Amino acid sequence: MGMKVVKFGGTSLADAEHFRRVAEIVKADPDRHFVVASAPGKRFKEDVKVTDMLYQCYELVREGKDITDYYEKIKERYNTIIADLGLDFDISGELDYIQNAITHRSGQDFAASRGEYLNSLILAKFLGYDFIDAESVVFFRENGAYDNEKTNEVLSAELKKHQNAVIPGFYGVMPNGTIKTFSRGGSDITGSIVARAAEADLYENWTDVSGCLMADPRIVDNPLPIKTITYRELRELSYMGASVLHEDAIFPVRYAGIPINIRNTNDPAAPGTMIVSGTSEYDSKLVITGIAGKRGFSVINIEKDMMNSEIGFGRRVLDVLEDNDISFEHLPSGVDTMSVIVSSASIKGEAKRERILTSINKRVHPDSVVIEDGLALLAVVGRGMVKAKGTAARVFAAISAADINIRMIDQGSSELNIIVGVEEHDLERALNAIYKEFVK
Repeated sequence: MGMKVVKFGGTSLADAEHFRRVAEIVKADPDRHFVVASAPGKRFKEDVKVTDMLYQCYELVREGKDITDYYEKIKERYNTIIADLGLDFDISGELDYIQNAITHRSGQDFAASRGEYLNSLILAKFLGYDFIDAESVVFFRENGAYDNEKTNEVLSAELKKHQNAVIPGFYGVMPNGTIKTFSRGGSDITGSIVARAAEADLYENWTDVSGCLMADPRIVDNPLPIKTITYRELRELSYMGASVLHEDAIFPVRYAGIPINIRNTNDPAAPGTMIVSGTSEYDSKLVITGIAGKRGFSVINIEKDMMNSEIGFGRRVLDVLEDNDISFEHLPSGVDTMSVIVSSASIKGEAKRERILTSINKRVHPDSVVIEDGLALLAVVGRGMVKAKGTAARVFAAISAADINIRMIDQGSSELNIIVGVEEHDLERALNAIYKEFVK
């Protein structure tokens, strides 16, 4: 197929047994040249991820406590992996340096990033690959934003020097030389960045599930797998809580037109899910690609007679949100009504809410403005919806048959998705009702 970049998540690199499985996968295909590694994840249900342990070390130092005893658990995790792999590899110097740096307040991001750093060192040694420190090739700007252009230029040049290499995920470097991490799950982003810089033909993201599912298996029993999904569809589902892939990991490869293959380390024969730029193919029997939902939204309801004839009304409302550093999620509106859906967390606190309501009253003089909480949003997503008549009717009928009240409806102009708002306590029942309507 050509150049492949592969990323392995924390559960795929939790212990020596998983390391061996990863090595088998990588070596089984000579096109897999570059590997992005996460920190060790949970080995069993009650286990603790190494990244969480490192965060805890940082917190202990902040509280003025000694981390020696707790840090020994981290040393043990890595030394056990090395011993079980039978590697002649001494990382005691690295472990001691990291402990000393954390103790002397090197920062939260530095502490958290060391899980990927150490795991990648070990994996590179085990595979016999070169090691490229993300600190030298992934860059952030002064304001903390990821520097796409500089990273792609430097990383592309560096990758050309190596036939095979392992790169730690999750972190890069600030202009002042300090470590900066992406948000949790950010190794997915690093994998996407490396795939773009390598001009890969495919980005394989290996995790502990066999691709994307049509619905959350914690809510819907045994949901069907998704064979092919577009970037746009995945973006919609990821935003609503589907968590197989970090939502920001889509952008670097999307712009480069590189497909993503979500694969299962524990079932490498499974084809997984292909994420592509675009395709006209869809399952006419299912129509929809997937459904997802998320709680934690509020709606600002504004009413005013003749609102539609008042130039600049909507802009002035949105100015209030901007002044309070709030982004909106959706804007379902009528002739004399305007509803603004926002994250409940973004308007937390009575003082802030009162300030928002007061500002809206001053700016647009509405007949009524109230904030209602307890809203959950669910998205029904599918490229096949454009060609299938009556999809929206089926969605609403399924929710109605489950005796659930719909509080909000929003459909994009592309007809790719239908957003429905329901009471938070109705979310799981609504998701099941819609799934059963389309998957019979």
